[in-house]
Amino acid sequence: MKKDLQKKMVILTGPRQVGKTWLAKAVMEEFQSPQYLNFDNMADAGIINNQAWPVKSDLLVLDEIHKKSQWKKFIKGVFDTRAKNQALLITGSAKLDTFRQAGESLAGRYFPMRLNPISVRELKDSVSPDEALALLNRLGGFPEPLLSGSDTEAARWRNQYYTDLIREDILEFGRLQEVRSMRLLLELLRSRVGSPLSYTSIAQDLQIAPNTVRRYVDILESLCIVFTVRPFHANVARAILKEPKLYFYDSGFVLGGEGRPLENTCAVCLLKHVQYLQDITGEDIELNYIKTKDGKEVDFSLSRKGQATHLIEVKVSDDSPSASLAMMARKLPGASALQLVQNLRREKQQDNIVITGAGRWLAQLSA
Repeated sequence: MKKDLQKKMVILTGPRQVGKTWLAKAVMEEFQSPQYLNFDNMADAGIINNQAWPVKSDLLVLDEIHKKSQWKKFIKGVFDTRAKNQALLITGSAKLDTFRQAGESLAGRYFPMRLNPISVRELKDSVSPDEALALLNRLGGFPEPLLSGSDTEAARWRNQYYTDLIREDILEFGRLQEVRSMRLLLELLRSRVGSPLSYTSIAQDLQIAPNTVRRYVDILESLCIVFTVRPFHANVARAILKEPKLYFYDSGFVLGGEGRPLENTCAVCLLKHVQYLQDITGEDIELNYIKTKDGKEVDFSLSRKGQATHLIEVKVSDDSPSASLAMMARKLPGASALQLVQNLRREKQQDNIVITGAGRWLAQLSA
């Protein structure tokens, strides 16, 4: 990140409490005179509004600045008129395109970086990959609940976390009377992880319009509460029209048997891998899932430049080759077919499918 900061500003985004401020302060230690300002702090907001930070600061960190009116115009001006050799790091708990303002562009001025929850790879030096996966399924990958190691402490953290999200962040987008519907939607989605998202079905359950459900999901996605995985298709427009699958950044929030939290954790680890390669190396890589016209489905696919490279099915204990995975492996012989099994006695290869331990494989990802 330090090298990137010497060239352009860096905009670091990710869910609330995922570790953005911790990372920013770790980066600050590599500079001589860094300055950290958080727009949520009234005193800091005054300094930001008046641009009264020390001119000699060699790193300026502006946290939650997207909450400032006309924030893009503001940081564009700050970047273009900053002191020579002053680096600029912007952090925020929302996606870059969340607060679009017409006429303002930061094109050519920044590097985007996305910070995701802790992965199996990041834990593998502390515990075995299998133990890491089990911990992430149970406690989620957010630092505070995970490092507590306690189901009780994780539950307390989670209760406060989602209460604050609804009361503060979600309320910024919706009217007060909509917050109740969004709370119900959030609760409903916890048990629908990994299934194609039917806006019509959810609308019927909540007694609201399908377009309203779509807007609510967009808000949840913009705030990095959930993310969607779209079906793989060579025609991008057709893929967008098909139903996405939805996952939570916090696997510990997912309801269901062992299968749902496991699939969610795999999704988060794959997302982190993909976004790391996109942001750091500029790779043209995508995370999708596969669904055929006759309803057969493969949990995930990875593709480079529009060509599928990996077909991935996730299982708790079943080491019998998935029929859907075997069929897609025959249709896409250029892609590696993998069945990731959490509780696996021994690895094997059958019908061009590699059946391997989920924790071990996830530990080999890029991030």
